[in-house]
Amino acid sequence: MRRLLATLLVLGSAVSGCTFPAAGADPGRSTTPPRTTPTGRPSTTSPSGSAKLMLTELGRVRVVATRPDLPGYKRDQFGQTWSDDHAGPGGHNGCDTRNDVLAAQLAAVQYRSRSRCVVVAGMLPTEPYTGRRIEFRKAAAAKVQIDHVYPLARAWDMGAAGWPKERRVDFANDQAANLLAVDGPANASKNDDGPGEWMPINRGYRCTYVLRYLQVAHKYALPITAADRDAAHAITPSCS
Repeated sequence: MRRLLATLLVLGSAVSGCTFPAAGADPGRSTTPPRTTPTGRPSTTSPSGSAKLMLTELGRVRVVATRPDLPGYKRDQFGQTWSDDHAGPGGHNGCDTRNDVLAAQLAAVQYRSRSRCVVVAGMLPTEPYTGRRIEFRKAAAAKVQIDHVYPLARAWDMGAAGWPKERRVDFANDQAANLLAVDGPANASKNDDGPGEWMPINRGYRCTYVLRYLQVAHKYALPITAADRDAAHAITPSCS
């Protein structure tokens, strides 16, 4: 392990001159070429021991050279957008997943009158991808979007096309593992990229973002690309 960590430190030094794209819904397959470079409100700092966790997760996931381009992806292949009809926490509780995520991850949540589900206002004190404070108002709902950390279109290409429909629905609505309330423009810039092509501009969240991506990949037996692996290795020395 000491030898592995020493190797990673050398790698970190070698790539210290590299930069990640500044800065992410699932609007469709990304056409941007690779750029060099749990329930509750998510932490915006690197989790304790995240470097060790990163190495552990990297050892659990399969790596492929590049992402294949598999035809047939449509959002409804993963079920109705923000359905309540899924397994796991939050499923079948009478509220759709988008409102469940907003209620769990926003502060100062306000609900529509006589509703226990529909969130009409709230705040992200420190939005994960930008680090900014963002107000949510339902009248301008696109300002805060729900991101799939491991995007749906990417999952389709990487193996989800062969899953039963029920598993795809569960994946799309996995609130604890794969869903984040984030800044709308940052979510759009992420599109369906992985860490090999996109990183949050909030450097304090990069380790957490990559770790969550790897954990989702492991949970659903989805591979990552060589570029994803290299990006994870590059930031590991900076993760505390």
